[in-house]
Amino acid sequence: MTAFYALLRRDLKLATRSSGDMLTLVLFFIMVGTITPFAIGPDKAVLARLAPGIVWIAAFLASLLAMDRLFRADHEDGSLLAMRHAALSLETITFAKIIAHWLTTALPLMIATPFMAVMLNMDMTIFTRTLISLALGTPALTAFGAVGAAITVSLRRGGLIAPVLILPLSIPILIFGVGAINANAGPDAETAAMLFLGGISLVSVAFVPFAAALALKLTQE
Repeated sequence: MTAFYALLRRDLKLATRSSGDMLTLVLFFIMVGTITPFAIGPDKAVLARLAPGIVWIAAFLASLLAMDRLFRADHEDGSLLAMRHAALSLETITFAKIIAHWLTTALPLMIATPFMAVMLNMDMTIFTRTLISLALGTPALTAFGAVGAAITVSLRRGGLIAPVLILPLSIPILIFGVGAINANAGPDAETAAMLFLGGISLVSVAFVPFAAALALKLTQE
């Protein structure tokens, strides 16, 4: 476990040093919420009704922007190849990198959500649901992104191909994410959507490290 936490700390430190990347993601997330009212008009009722979809699309697009750097830097400087000879299995290494990536990409977006709430005229109930749904659903987005990043890590334009690969996997997360926030869906529907989001995240985080590790092994052989 010491090596696992050391790897986790290393990735967090590297992400903190390149804080400009995190700031770019957060600004992109907020800009989507800022630009949308100009596109669909200033009607507060319309904005509040569309807010769940806008927030989840913004979070999904921001996660796509960050996905390419999950493995690429380590692949290019040879760190990833060296890690294969470490005491930790590649599956455990991938799991640690997924956790670090979620902490440095999805968590900042959740912290920035109050700005989206102001821009999209959310009330406190919708805002709370939004935070909960993002907390439940973004681990799955990060996990699916890890698969796409692992498959395309050795490709020169892998950052353009990976989003195409993970988009079909991400559609259920977007559907349940919006359903968990939608005030017109009914209390049972919201609860069911929350449970589905949590279930997808648990299953994906449990199994994706094995799939991503296999993809990394194949790309390096």
